[in-house]
Amino acid sequence: MTNGFPSGFTWGAATASYQVEGAVSADGRGPSIWDTFAHTPGKIADGTNGDVADDHYHRFEDDIRLLADLGLNAYRFSIAWPRIMPGGVLNQAGLDFYRRLAEACLANGVTPYATLYHWDLPQPLEDAGGWLVRDTALRFRDYAVAVHDGLSDVVKHWMTLNEPWCSAFLGYGNGEHAPGRTVGADALKAAHHLLLGHGLALDAIRTEGSTYGIALNPAPIHAASDSPADRDAARRIDGLRNRLFLEPLLAGRYPADVLEDTGTTEWFAAQEADLPLIGAPLDFMGVNYYCPTTVAAPDGPISTPGPSTQPGSENVVAVDTGLPKTQMGWPIQASGLRDILVTINKLAPELPLYVTENGSAYPDVVTADGEVEDDERLDYLRQHVAVCKDLVGEGFPLKGYFAWSLLDNFEWAWGYSRRFGIVYVDYATQQRIVKKSARWLQDLLADV
Repeated sequence: MTNGFPSGFTWGAATASYQVEGAVSADGRGPSIWDTFAHTPGKIADGTNGDVADDHYHRFEDDIRLLADLGLNAYRFSIAWPRIMPGGVLNQAGLDFYRRLAEACLANGVTPYATLYHWDLPQPLEDAGGWLVRDTALRFRDYAVAVHDGLSDVVKHWMTLNEPWCSAFLGYGNGEHAPGRTVGADALKAAHHLLLGHGLALDAIRTEGSTYGIALNPAPIHAASDSPADRDAARRIDGLRNRLFLEPLLAGRYPADVLEDTGTTEWFAAQEADLPLIGAPLDFMGVNYYCPTTVAAPDGPISTPGPSTQPGSENVVAVDTGLPKTQMGWPIQASGLRDILVTINKLAPELPLYVTENGSAYPDVVTADGEVEDDERLDYLRQHVAVCKDLVGEGFPLKGYFAWSLLDNFEWAWGYSRRFGIVYVDYATQQRIVKKSARWLQDLLADV
């Protein structure tokens, strides 16, 4: 063990297909819900879209070499479903792209970690009902099988879904993300169908010699005070953000209080036969961590539920605790990473865990001498890596850390107005500039 981390610890950076690839019409790719959403006026804060993004589709070889030069040994990327099955039939050219990407990783000493779904549902499936209908879970299984059959010789680490909470509640609950629907408590049906898709895919693709998991975005939920009303607000948000996903995956059940809060008990009872598939053993779990949330019951009636207008969060408000914040307005509390990892470990003590996303957005600028001095991001990473170091030193089953993100990119509903990358991207020229935070990681890994 050097510098507090074992030699086998995974150090990586992550991206997502729609956020970086561009080339949205290349080689048979079809439209996704994000193509449709981003081209709908008023949906993206800066009026942009992911048509070009970082042009990673054409520049991935250089980007992977850059990642390797920084000393990182893993690349977490997502596979675009509409490249593989734009209309339900295998598009070999799309599959071939990800083979080239994985082979480039291996040629540079980088281990590929593939995520099968990072929110870019093919638009024809959304037109047929999207994640609100059970059939989409079956189609996800078919897609997963096609990808795994085509790439399992070059990709050995797989994640089924990225942040199904976002897909369900931001996509179908409050409409902030694609497909932009607001269906109230029916968004919990989307959550179930996402988890069912995970279970069906895992059951169909699991083979010896590879590892399989899922990436969630749980967060510590704190009550603003010890009052019964505030504690109940925290219980409800913790149920929606964390327990609705962790319990079926790790304990084979849905939290009864969440279903009661949302009036979905009867519907979920009819889906009980799906739980053995959803709760099948994982090889690892990915944890995307950015910040904690503190909530309270309001002093009086409120017209806008919070903190994310998800069903079941009525009469809950987010509370500003005075912590420093990133450009996203997210409070910085590195100890929250420990809190959520420990919470998951208590549910599944032997389960290997990875931090599959961790990072921060700041308004980076290029200096006159061509540098990006992102000291705030560097400090954010330093604090969270220190938490990982402590946990590993305590014998905790934490196996890896992926910074979010390798590159500045299309940041969903914020467009290009938020930069999370450890590498700066000049979107006009596609020039990459390694930021100070990336150099810090490079120096750290030189001693690992």
